[in-house]
Amino acid sequence: MINSEEIQAAVKACLVKAGTSFRKDQLSSLRHAIQKESNPKARWVLERILENAHVADKEKLPLCDDTGIPHVFVEIGEEVQLPKGWAQAINKGIALGLQAMPGRPMAIKGNAVERIEQTRGLFQDPQKVLPAPVFMKAVAGNHLKLTVLLLGGGPEIRAKTYRIFHQRNIDVLLNEAAGWIVSEAANLGCTPCVAAIGIGRSHAEASALMLEGMKDGNLCRQSRLEKRVTAIINASRTGPLGLGGHTTALGAFIKVGPQRASGVRIVSVRPCCCMEPRRATVVFNETGQMMD
Repeated sequence: MINSEEIQAAVKACLVKAGTSFRKDQLSSLRHAIQKESNPKARWVLERILENAHVADKEKLPLCDDTGIPHVFVEIGEEVQLPKGWAQAINKGIALGLQAMPGRPMAIKGNAVERIEQTRGLFQDPQKVLPAPVFMKAVAGNHLKLTVLLLGGGPEIRAKTYRIFHQRNIDVLLNEAAGWIVSEAANLGCTPCVAAIGIGRSHAEASALMLEGMKDGNLCRQSRLEKRVTAIINASRTGPLGLGGHTTALGAFIKVGPQRASGVRIVSVRPCCCMEPRRATVVFNETGQMMD
């Protein structure tokens, strides 16, 4: 049986890995982009991003100064018996991970108004950066899957959740959603981006689907819709750091949920920066635990 100490240690390790290491699909897509990029300035930027990733992984340093807000996803098999204190173990693991990485001090002091107005300054302890509410899902099986996403501020500023009049045509929806990304990519700065898109029935559902896309997406396994969105974004020729070239987006993660009979679809988009999605996962099952 899994114990709370194992959960705490796994969440801590996940956070540190997410914040300091590129995933295999990120490295592969970046190397491929370098090979095909003909703009010398753009290629130089891509090479520096790859170099930064190697140094961060080797030295266990944050990939970016903006170490992000932790988002935790918990997938619980119906046959799993969770130990007492498992929720507290997740929060403690997040705090210890922020301390170990270390995370950037970003938590604001004060009451609701003071936090909004930033009138009392920041806590210097990175452990004060609280995680977003935990996402939980029950599934079949006997495994426990924990995923940590670290979401930076720049992409959040450029994200959008709104309606699209789809006209019963997927191309209409994709063109408009990709257009939102194109309009923000130049202002994002930290390109090439990854376009995360959720399509649902409500703003909450669309945002959750967009986050699920970031949690599950793989740049080496892109669907027809994801390739279509990437092509639209890359046609803008914004390029890495806005310097031009063929690589404005490395790929896209699209999650489509249930839909309702309506002339609109609620769509959430997020132009993830060149370091994102920063993600790591650990799975507990009867054979032990495995980190990804």
